[in-house]
Amino acid sequence: MSQEKTTREGSLEAPTRHALDWQSPDFYNEESLNQELERVFDICHGCRRCVNLCQSFPTLFDLVDESDTMEVDGVDKADYKKVVDQCYLCDLCYMTKCPYVPPHEWNVDFPHLMLRAKATHFKKHGAIFRDKILTSTDTVGKMSTIPVINTVVNSLNTNPGFRKLLQSQLGVHEDAVVPKYYSPTMRQRLKNEKTGESNSAKVALFTTCYGNFNSPHLGEDLVKVFRHNNIDVELVPSECCCGMPKLELGDLETVKQHKEYNIPILAKLADQGYRITALVPSCVLMFKQELPLMFPDDQEVKKVQEAFVDPFEYLAMQHKDGALNLDFKESLGDISYHVACHLRVQNIGLKARDVLNLIPDTKIHPQERCSGHDGTYAVKVESHEKAVKIGRPVARKVDQLKAQHFASDCPMAAHHIAHIADTVDEALHPITLLRKAYGL
Repeated sequence: MSQEKTTREGSLEAPTRHALDWQSPDFYNEESLNQELERVFDICHGCRRCVNLCQSFPTLFDLVDESDTMEVDGVDKADYKKVVDQCYLCDLCYMTKCPYVPPHEWNVDFPHLMLRAKATHFKKHGAIFRDKILTSTDTVGKMSTIPVINTVVNSLNTNPGFRKLLQSQLGVHEDAVVPKYYSPTMRQRLKNEKTGESNSAKVALFTTCYGNFNSPHLGEDLVKVFRHNNIDVELVPSECCCGMPKLELGDLETVKQHKEYNIPILAKLADQGYRITALVPSCVLMFKQELPLMFPDDQEVKKVQEAFVDPFEYLAMQHKDGALNLDFKESLGDISYHVACHLRVQNIGLKARDVLNLIPDTKIHPQERCSGHDGTYAVKVESHEKAVKIGRPVARKVDQLKAQHFASDCPMAAHHIAHIADTVDEALHPITLLRKAYGL
């Protein structure tokens, strides 16, 4: 039998991820980048399994099909950016569709190639004012949650005339859902929460920008649920943005600055035996995956990676150990549950579904499809309609089910889907549903 090596279609091994070599000069070399883009685009063109995920792939395939050669070599390299601009790093192509990811010899990592292209463009051209503002979540949140100012901001954001002005002057779509700002913030509401001395189960809550400024009640819900289960919770002493918005912009130096602020604080908590959690999956993923891939040799980053858990991942661990309180006071009926992309790629399973399924007379109906929101993609005037198109199949399923509740682990995705759907009055987080079930 011949021992000659053959190229296989697909791979039977589990996907692996290479470190992001973002500090190498070649990472930003446009000629090298274009060669790799052409190589990967040619593989994608020959496969086309990801055509129904996001707009990157239809954009690429249209460029190929409309070119003179009907192959990737017929596409103007200046048009590669059109593909890059549609990628919001959800990672679903890598985790659920692509048969050529490492360890396959073709070594396709489409999301991180798009990130390299974004970073190269950012390094050379920077970003427009709108994108700088939208990704400066800490700064905008602090300004918009000042008492009285938050009332003015919230009022303007619901005023049709102001929204038209915001669209024409800043490029924020007039129909896009924009978050409310709350005062007091989550950190202000929970500042006196301190851990006990006797309980070995202790968790530090990283509030996240969105949680702190836009959904502070979720922190209160988490504390109630965890305390009800004899889990001590306290806030991370100090924090800044996890860095995910700047990562998606390609601003890797600012990501590094955020990392240098957060990691020493979080690593100290890990040393003290804390598990660390956050209520927004993108922020959890940042510490579990993206920062470890950007800084693979940083042992403090590794320490934080090992300590970080999704809140329902932690509750599922408690249940496995027989420590979860199962004394539920209220059933919840049917729940339409959107599974956020950045939760799916953590490879932990559907822990929120598993925990909520423990509630009597409660049935979870998961929707494992992208909402199209991405934090900024659904807000921008040039991509809002595409985000609605991507999210509509989820909204359609939600409308068909007509469940008693609709929830998603990602608050932004939840509000986006609720806005598209016809039957959703309120978008909830699974931690809020669990609090309701406990009667807290």
